[in-house]
Amino acid sequence: MSDNGFDLAASARAEMIHEGFSPDFPPEIAKEVEEIVRRPAVDAYSVRDLRAFLWSSIDNETSRDLDQIEVAERTAEGVRVRVGIADVDATVASGSAIDAHARSQTTSVYTHVRTFPMLPSELSTGITSLNEGQDRVAVVMDFVVDARGGVTRVEVYRALVRNRAQLTYEGVGPWLEGSAEAPKKVAAWPGLESQLRWQDEAAAALRMGRREAGALEFERVESRPIVSDGKVEGIGVRRKNRASALIEDFMVAANQVMARTLEAAGVASIRRVVRSPERWPRIVELARRNGCRLPEEADSRALSAFLVERRAADPLHYADVSLAVMKLMGPGEYVMVRPGEDGDGHFGLATHDYTHSTAPNRRFADVVTQRLVKAAIDRAAPPYSEDELAAIARNCTLKEDAARKVERTMNKRLAAVALAGRIGESFDAVVTGVRPKGVFVRVVNPPVEGRLMRGEHGLDVGDTIRVRLCDVDVEQGFIDFER
Repeated sequence: MSDNGFDLAASARAEMIHEGFSPDFPPEIAKEVEEIVRRPAVDAYSVRDLRAFLWSSIDNETSRDLDQIEVAERTAEGVRVRVGIADVDATVASGSAIDAHARSQTTSVYTHVRTFPMLPSELSTGITSLNEGQDRVAVVMDFVVDARGGVTRVEVYRALVRNRAQLTYEGVGPWLEGSAEAPKKVAAWPGLESQLRWQDEAAAALRMGRREAGALEFERVESRPIVSDGKVEGIGVRRKNRASALIEDFMVAANQVMARTLEAAGVASIRRVVRSPERWPRIVELARRNGCRLPEEADSRALSAFLVERRAADPLHYADVSLAVMKLMGPGEYVMVRPGEDGDGHFGLATHDYTHSTAPNRRFADVVTQRLVKAAIDRAAPPYSEDELAAIARNCTLKEDAARKVERTMNKRLAAVALAGRIGESFDAVVTGVRPKGVFVRVVNPPVEGRLMRGEHGLDVGDTIRVRLCDVDVEQGFIDFER
């Protein structure tokens, strides 16, 4: 894929190499994939058979690596939710060439012009993907959500499942919000509409429970390059809707269930943590300028209340405040936690019990967690030592940071192409970074990021300003603004 003579796909591959990835699968992996394809189907008698349930998935329109499916039912105690996660470990043997590559890369990287999968596409979008109409083995997290968002009657087990309907955020969200008809696939399956509404009810309760505990709710506006016939035609916007919120709520709950299950089993695990913000004083200042007083010590419950108040008081500009707080909080990381240890926890989710387990087709930490819980279910010895888990956690954090850099650079290149004809135009922007190498801003519409070349003095993260686009460089991924 090229644009104006610049090969964007080739530049994505080069960026991967620059950040320490190996974008091409080693030759021995092809042989392993051939052997996997020739294997017989999973033995239905070795796991619970839940194929009769009305499972469905909800994901992006472009998603092909389907990691999770869901089903819900009404009970006397609340809504019983089952989240099925693709059992990647059932296909990818520990110590295999595929596993070694995944352990080294740790994550899939998405650049819009090319995807660099952690696992071969024959697996991640085929055999280990919970594709519609296919029998698959899954790790199921089964729990009841009560009216106040409490999670009870937790069980984790393996099962044979079948995705009845591959749905999308774009289709389900407007229907749940009452602005569109039910998607055709929903209408085609008797009972699916009801159980999706139960899912929505359970998700709302989970969200309320997390909010009361002090979890933060951000408004994320994601840029989406508009590409046609190999040409970048513009930058669109992807916003969170009720369907994407539903899946996010379920994945958070499932990850908490998994962390607590491993803790109860008495095994070390990899946790996902977000530490208390080092730049809390700046968050306090940002809140003060918006008419709210926050305590001097980091307090997720107080910050959550501020964000809720801002969303209600000024929904038009809430995304700016939300983005600034996210940037000031800093990124998450992976750490090894021994059973009984009181780790740093996840500040944004206001919980000490959180891991990553719901995306094993695209994150190696999730594969590791899957192997740990399967061993615990079988009452077998843990498949990794504490030293191994610590090393894997460090590498996952490093590679996640590197993947973020690749994706950010490619987003800038695509945005530079889209904005090349708009030099001289003015935009509203919010300051997203103040570093020794410069001040960075994110334009509100279209949502692209660039460097402030002039007028940067005295600014800090969260400031809203008016900027003018003064230059772009597609090859370097530079988008330059002036105040």
